[in-house]
Amino acid sequence: MAGTDPIAEARADADADALFVLTAALLTPARFPSVLGDDYPAACAALGLQPYVDGYGLVFGQDGLGARWTVVVDDVSLVAVAISSWDCGMAYDLSPDENSVVAGLPGWPLAVVTAAPGVPAPHDPEPEEGDPAPLVPPSGDAWGPAQRRLGADEVALQWADWRAQVSDDAEGGGTPATGTGSGTGTGTGTAEASSAEAGPEAGSGTVAASVPDPYDGVRRALSELRGYLEEAPPVGRVRSASAGEGHARVLRADGPGWSFVARTDDMAFVLLDELPREVLPVARGPRLPALLDALDAMAVRTS
Repeated sequence: MAGTDPIAEARADADADALFVLTAALLTPARFPSVLGDDYPAACAALGLQPYVDGYGLVFGQDGLGARWTVVVDDVSLVAVAISSWDCGMAYDLSPDENSVVAGLPGWPLAVVTAAPGVPAPHDPEPEEGDPAPLVPPSGDAWGPAQRRLGADEVALQWADWRAQVSDDAEGGGTPATGTGSGTGTGTGTAEASSAEAGPEAGSGTVAASVPDPYDGVRRALSELRGYLEEAPPVGRVRSASAGEGHARVLRADGPGWSFVARTDDMAFVLLDELPREVLPVARGPRLPALLDALDAMAVRTS
């Protein structure tokens, strides 16, 4: 029987312990990957974490053997600085201290399009007894809560593109009405029922023909949003971020079967589990502004 090479074994162990950082995300009450859940406690539960008020940083990387790992750290400030630097196009060496590591989870819950150079292609690590199942990003071919929340995030990021597809003609009053889309990418009214691509590739769709009475779900979402004002939902269920101009804010909210995106100075959009890849506009009208202001006042603010 051939003997083992202690030096080779040590080198393999060192490779397995290395982590080549590819990207990172915050998991805090104000900012968390919505793919994980409707709110901060749900997102933490998806990763087996306690919803501590200070939150976590999520570091996505590969070990020296190419395996995918999600490393959870409690040094939120370090991860926030790294993300801000990368967003500004600056290099930043994100190297969390070992003492800050809370957990190392196999796999990635988000789609990471880059890979570490000089190591094998990304793959799930070999499972050991007692290990949790590897984390996997949601499928782009299916439609469900995760894809619906991702679609709403994309609408928020590409607000101007989606806003351009509907006009200001309708008097919606915050209570949506049904209508028909023009099929040209510009809607005929801000309270119309329009069909558009809104999955992980949201932003590429166009307004198309309406479907029978899709606004029952929108009315339900608006009713549950008003309920949040009377009984506070789990933290992070309603979030507010700067719109980047003036005093306007972008609101994101989620609930069972629906996602909501709005600007406090404009209209809103709703996505529903029962209507795959459809983005339903809600006219501003006389009632919606008060709801948006009240939601903004109780929301967790990111900036």
